[in-house]
Amino acid sequence: MSEFERITLIGIGLIGSSIARDIRAKGVAREIVVCTRSPETLRRAEELGLGDRYTTSAEDAVRGADMVIASVPVGASGAVAEQIAPNLKKGAILTDVGSTKASVISQMTPFVPEGVHFIPGHPIAGTEKSGPDAGFAGLFKGRWCILTPSEDADPDAVARLTRFWQALGSRVDTMAPDHHDRVLAIVSHLPHIIAYNIVGTADDLETVTQSEVIQYSASGFRDFTRLAASDPTMWRDVCLHNRDAILEMLARFSEDLAYLQRAIRWGEGDKLFELFSRTRDIRRSIVEAGQDVEAADFGRHALDDKS
Repeated sequence: MSEFERITLIGIGLIGSSIARDIRAKGVAREIVVCTRSPETLRRAEELGLGDRYTTSAEDAVRGADMVIASVPVGASGAVAEQIAPNLKKGAILTDVGSTKASVISQMTPFVPEGVHFIPGHPIAGTEKSGPDAGFAGLFKGRWCILTPSEDADPDAVARLTRFWQALGSRVDTMAPDHHDRVLAIVSHLPHIIAYNIVGTADDLETVTQSEVIQYSASGFRDFTRLAASDPTMWRDVCLHNRDAILEMLARFSEDLAYLQRAIRWGEGDKLFELFSRTRDIRRSIVEAGQDVEAADFGRHALDDKS
């Protein structure tokens, strides 16, 4: 039996389209309403069969919905909440998928009507690709989804949203919004910022041509280019809306980078070895936690597929 009669998805990019596919595959809702501002994207979503009803009007999309999931850049969260607020039904769950939480909460909360359960969320899953074609069933399987409900959030609504993400295969945890933002600043936001910067540096080098950068890319640089290929609108908004936590982590990173720079300059091999050994242990812990696998392909699978 479906937990929800109608779920409305506002935004149908990688995350939204993957949610739609999983809702369909798992039978989580009887009806899926897809909403996006772009008529072209909406047509593509319909061609892919991602929903049961399609509209460019967010106001119409949320009418009668038991749950509304906003899958939009975090900077657009407040505008979306203001737009849909008058048509949200009492008892409905309103949630999001943004990777910053304090900013989203401050933007959306003022517009949430009494009787609507606003429970911010963040599924920690994705790829560097975007758009409705990028989504796929199973994206959230075995991945964490963090919920940041307020202290007075309705326990039954939180439990329903928890079951929803569990039905999609996620492991669910809850934490305070500020704590979430500091955690994600180091495990997600800072790595993406570093990747954008490194790839930009390579592109700016006058002594190395772009063809050489592409032709001789080692696995490390390829990994950075994958991160740096992520949606620029989303990451612009992440930087602006998790500014304090990101700046804190950038400051710490800069201090550690200066330490590494001194060790290399003065030939302090013991310090380098200690750092590299410590970071290997972090990698092993990630594998042991089931967040990655030990085997590495270094891009060979893609090459093998072409042979």
